[in-house]
Amino acid sequence: MTAETTADPYVPGHGDPSYDVLSYDLVLDYSVETNKLSGTATLRVVAREALDRLTLDLYALRVSKVTVDGAQPGRYSQRPGRLVVKTRREVQPGQELVVVVTYAGTPRPMPGPDGEAGWEELADGVIVASQPHGAPSWYPCNDRPSDKAPYRISLTVPSEYHVVANGTLTSSRRRASTTTWVYEQPEPMAAYLATVQIGRYVRRTLREGTDGAAGTDGTGRAPGADGSDAAATRGTVPIHAVFPPTATSAVERAFARQGEMLDVFVDAFGPYPFAAYTVVVTEDALEIPLEAQGLSVFSQGFLSTGWESQRLIAHELSHQWFGNSVTAARWQDIWLHEGFACYAEWVWSEASGGRSAADHAAEQHARLAALPQDLVLGDPGTDDMFDDRVYKRGALTLQALRGTVGDDVFWQILRTWVAEHRHGSVTSADFVALASTVAGTDLLELFTAWLTGLELPDLPHARRSLLRRITG
Repeated sequence: MTAETTADPYVPGHGDPSYDVLSYDLVLDYSVETNKLSGTATLRVVAREALDRLTLDLYALRVSKVTVDGAQPGRYSQRPGRLVVKTRREVQPGQELVVVVTYAGTPRPMPGPDGEAGWEELADGVIVASQPHGAPSWYPCNDRPSDKAPYRISLTVPSEYHVVANGTLTSSRRRASTTTWVYEQPEPMAAYLATVQIGRYVRRTLREGTDGAAGTDGTGRAPGADGSDAAATRGTVPIHAVFPPTATSAVERAFARQGEMLDVFVDAFGPYPFAAYTVVVTEDALEIPLEAQGLSVFSQGFLSTGWESQRLIAHELSHQWFGNSVTAARWQDIWLHEGFACYAEWVWSEASGGRSAADHAAEQHARLAALPQDLVLGDPGTDDMFDDRVYKRGALTLQALRGTVGDDVFWQILRTWVAEHRHGSVTSADFVALASTVAGTDLLELFTAWLTGLELPDLPHARRSLLRRITG
């Protein structure tokens, strides 16, 4: 094992495949005025293979102390973007360790093959958007999407600021001029999906929750995972909004149908996978909205009732199923996030009385057919992993599947996919195998054409829609 270990070629220099993180506990203190961050990160890890060192990802922050199981390690060293901790003796597969890292500095976005990502200082606050490589900009982690773990995030800031992080707010305690916010995310989460948002915000509940809204049924099993009617067991998922006080009216208008949207996705994909959903609206302009586990981030430029804004609201919400709960184990399979989320836009359009998914697919197929045919959906390469063709061709792949197997089987495939891989890591091969099993027929030829071929395949004729439409 060397410090240059790379877990995924799409994000070189990140991730260590020799161990998994079992839990993160982050205790952070941040000065908004000076952009200074200090923290103590406690990682409980388990070795996947024999090892004598752990490589953690950490960028532009200086480590002052490291312990392993309460004692000093053999040694530790930092190099750009990485922290290498040498153990005193060889660690055997299955052995657990507790690694504590104390660090501080001025956080900033981390550069990567597709630009900068991670901790970003705003005019008056912070936004953290780490996909795909920005998590090390604010905490030490094993930065690979296949390594998912529960989190506890404690962040102390000046009391005039509101903090949002993943999971449920378990306490908010004020002491003198600062407030400590504690969030707990019990469902496992990939490192890039961890986030904190800091601003002079107010919080509103857009929809109250009821029992059975999310999580499990008390047995550790997701409601509806056994094939029962998801709608009958879902309860009502609570929805919150956090935003600048001046944006109240615009937020209420733009997210007025968020509850209906979420319920449509529950019917289509299965139970919502987390305890609640939160939208954060920043004053600073964002080029695109951003998703994290349990929440999404928008700027005020997206606060519109028009289709272009509403489709993005639907897109980010659907990532809670596709990307956050069911997470691609490797970045080359990013279509399992973005193609599914793009298709969810069409699902909302169809269900809410707009254009059908078939109409959207026909339009996008014609558009892609006029573009260069040089992208392999199942392995687009680092430069094209967020190319719009990945989004649209991924959605077209699902429409091709729907047209091939029919609506009944198609929705059964999606719900089974979400239920069987809930809070897990997946590959394209996993989806092809599951779809073939549910459909009762070999779909390899269909998926080979869409996922590995360069030329855009023809779309099968759409079959009748059985998706329940809503009114309003």
